[in-house]
Amino acid sequence: MNRYEQGVEKFKEIKGNGAEKSIERLKSLNPDLEKLVMEFAFNDIYGRPELDIRSREISTVAALAALGHTSQLKVHVQAALNVGVRREEIAEIILQMALYAGFPAAINAMQAAKEVFDEIETRKIESKDSGINPERKKLASI
Repeated sequence: MNRYEQGVEKFKEIKGNGAEKSIERLKSLNPDLEKLVMEFAFNDIYGRPELDIRSREISTVAALAALGHTSQLKVHVQAALNVGVRREEIAEIILQMALYAGFPAAINAMQAAKEVFDEIETRKIESKDSGINPERKKLASI
């Protein structure tokens, strides 16, 4: 497997059911950008053995919260949940960022996380209504 293929596999592991759609969305923005993201971010960085995926998503949530990148934060809150980070832990990560990035960044990040949590709850209700067990499949990202 080459760097690109390994990056796509790691991306799918983190992203869950929404991976293919996200890859296509990136490709539609710019195919070179999509290739760089898969090769560099998800193969070269996420694929390093020194940290597990859960730890990498925790640090990503913290960085995106501190930097105020709420669109990408929503994606990575979902990814963090997909790899086993609990909602309470995500809230604590964001609260911790209030110390270092300020309250405006923490408030915006908490709002973004709440939107993800609310969407998950809505999907669970919709899944229950349709007879699908929401616990058996990973939720697609935003």
